[in-house]
Amino acid sequence: MIDRQLKTFGTDFLLLITLFLFTACASTGVSNEDKRKADAARNLGEAYLNEGKDTAALSEFLKAEQLAPNDPILHNDLGLVYMKKEKIGLAIEHFKKAIQIKPEYSVAKNNLGSAYLVLKEWDEAIPLLESVTDDLLYATPHFPLANLGWAYYNKGEYEKARKNLIEALKLQPNFFIAQLNLGRTEMALGHPHKAQLLFEQAAESNPKNPELLFELGKTYRLLGDYDSAILALKGAIEYSGDSKLAVEAYEELKKIYK
Repeated sequence: MIDRQLKTFGTDFLLLITLFLFTACASTGVSNEDKRKADAARNLGEAYLNEGKDTAALSEFLKAEQLAPNDPILHNDLGLVYMKKEKIGLAIEHFKKAIQIKPEYSVAKNNLGSAYLVLKEWDEAIPLLESVTDDLLYATPHFPLANLGWAYYNKGEYEKARKNLIEALKLQPNFFIAQLNLGRTEMALGHPHKAQLLFEQAAESNPKNPELLFELGKTYRLLGDYDSAILALKGAIEYSGDSKLAVEAYEELKKIYK
């Protein structure tokens, strides 16, 4: 009796497992073999992306998407490569897809918030970034905090910007973009000496960054240190690949020479 019951249980268990596997594959529409191939293509695409080979990465990601269209990590990867190719609309589409598939996917939320920052859609970015900063398991919270600070800075909400940027720097003291944007925020709040200190700290790691040199030049000019201002602004012009920034730096120089 016991042996027969065990044999019956074993048969039923195997049938149950087989049914479960069949149902899982049917619900996703992806076979185990397709999943394996999709993962391999995605991993190769991520390697290409890390090497700066964006077109090769996109090719692999698109292959993977054909095999596994509901992989949230893959859609986040697609969003990243489209961001690098400056196809922001496509990037947003894929970040949204990743979050739709996996609503708790904080990495994709931060990336979607970053895409909205590029488009200067601050009100779209802020709730996404705030939800990421509330995720205690998020591995790199200084990124969404700095992004949130930049969004609030551009909305003119400088105290909120300051709070988030300071929190980012508590977690990552040498975080260049947070130093730069906190300096900008302190300037907006009327604290040029604090701004100068932050800009000079940022210059230790990025001495040839044209945006930083431009902000330093403006700050030195305001504080009456014209020699340092001229040096910084000329550096901004020299290192800038952005003609608009170079023109703005030149206009600052003209204010000194008047």
